[in-house]
Amino acid sequence: QLQLVESGGGLVQPGGSLRLSCAVSGFTLGYYAIGWFRQAPGKEREGVSCINWSGGRTTYADSVKGRFTISRDNAKNTVYMQMNSLKPEDTAVYYCAAGSYGLGSQLYEYWGQGIQVTVSS
Repeated sequence: QLQLVESGGGLVQPGGSLRLSCAVSGFTLGYYAIGWFRQAPGKEREGVSCINWSGGRTTYADSVKGRFTISRDNAKNTVYMQMNSLKPEDTAVYYCAAGSYGLGSQLYEYWGQGIQVTVSS
């Protein structure tokens, strides 16, 4: 069974950091690009970052460039997103997904259940 499970979310103060992890099982991670998406209340889901199958190519939304870093360890079947200098507007449910490279949600076939990230003082 194909499964993606996010972890590492929570409550953090503005300016703080979190590292999200996406653990995959049931398929070979190296065959897929992985994307991180987020959805805030009342807003559409947006692509945040993505990484290609080898880790040699990454793309970020303008809103997170210079603050977020995506990486992957195919041997551990895990993808990470380091989030620094967090802002209240980063508050959302974050999802990881497996599929084809890009920031459009339509490119991704498999999705995790999501994890809450709240940035607040």
